[in-house]
Parts: sequence; C-alpha cells; structure tokens
Amino acid sequence: MPDAPETKVRGRVGAIGFSGMAGNNLVKNLSGGEKARLLMGLATFSAPHLVILDEPTNHLDIDSRAALIEAINDYPGAVMLVSHDRYLLEACADRLWLVQGGRVKPFDGDLDDYRRTVLAGEGQGITVGAKSSARPDPVQARRAAAGKRVETAPLRKRISQAELVIAQLTRQLGKLDTTLADGDLFARDPARAAELSKTRANVVTALAKAEEEWLAASAALETA
Repeated sequence: MPDAPETKVRGRVGAIGFSGMAGNNLVKNLSGGEKARLLMGLATFSAPHLVILDEPTNHLDIDSRAALIEAINDYPGAVMLVSHDRYLLEACADRLWLVQGGRVKPFDGDLDDYRRTVLAGEGQGITVGAKSSARPDPVQARRAAAGKRVETAPLRKRISQAELVIAQLTRQLGKLDTTLADGDLFARDPARAAELSKTRANVVTALAKAEEEWLAASAALETA
C-alpha cells in the first residue's frame, strides 16, 4: 500500500467513508466504528476475491460491530466468516457451513434451524461432532423453525430498525466531529460552533438510546 498511487489510496479511503478532510485524520483520533471500517478497507485494498475473517467482532463495541457489518455487506468479493457472533452471522452470512466430525459441509437452514437441530440432538442423546443413527425429523424441525421465525419477527424488526438508526447516527456523529475538529471554527463562527456542539450532544443521547433498544431487543431474541 505505501507504493500505491495517492489517487488510488484516496479513492479507497473515500469509498470506506473518509472523504474530504476526514481522510487526513490520525488513526488514534478515530472512533471505534471508524477504525473497524479502516481495518476492513486495509484488508480489501488489493481487491482480493476472498477475505477470511476469524472472530472479527471480538472486543468490538456496538458502533464498531455495526460499522464492520456494513463494510462486509458492501464488499463485492466473497467473505468467509469464522464466528460465534450470532448477530454478525445473521446480518452478513447468506450461506452456512457446518464443521462437524472432522468434516466441513453445507448446512441447509439458518441459525434457528441449527439451534433446533442441536437441541433435538441433545434430547435424543446425540452429541454434536459425533456420528449417530438417531436424527431429528427434518420436516418437523423446519416447521418448528418457521413458526419460531414468525414468532420472533417483531424482535428482529426492532433489531433491524435499531441497527439502521445506530448506523445513521454514527455517520452523523462522525461528520460533526470532523467539522468540530477545525480549531478555527470557534473563533471564526462561534454561533455555528455552539449550534453544532448542541447538535452533537443530542446525537450522542439519541445514539445511546438506540444502543439500549438494540441491546434489549437482542437479549429478548436470544431468550425467545
């Protein structure tokens, strides 16, 4: 990347949300979400056909995770995720592969199907990763999973709406921080600086509320 033309670097930086003067910000001054976008941008700078991410949301806060999910979904190539983060998988994965018994094979279903398969297996003495002649009825499992999806649809909608609000507010907060980082703004236009500071405080409050809503809905979905 150090040998890449500046136009290519700036184009890539702008594509991941650091347009204009924001592209000159120091990494130490970036928010968690901005750092997550930057790391994804670095990993995909050479436009590989396949990116492999191993537990990418470990130690990330909500903003960082939302930014990473957005970056993954925007990436035109293939992304292989190894993760225990159910929300990340539900938000990004369109195909699941099951690692079991020393083999890797496609899994025909979603995470709810997998959860019910595991639970059904435990009830019949089946251990995940071990062979057994007893298997759950796939038709019954699919019907149960479909019923559960209908039952939890309102919670999923709450989560999606909260995610959208969080993403929008995070972007707005980033733009405000970039503008307020101009040291001359307060001297040049104190009224505008004060108004922007007030707006920023309101955005921070709204963001905290959206995060609380997301956490509450996610917790309810996990226990549903």
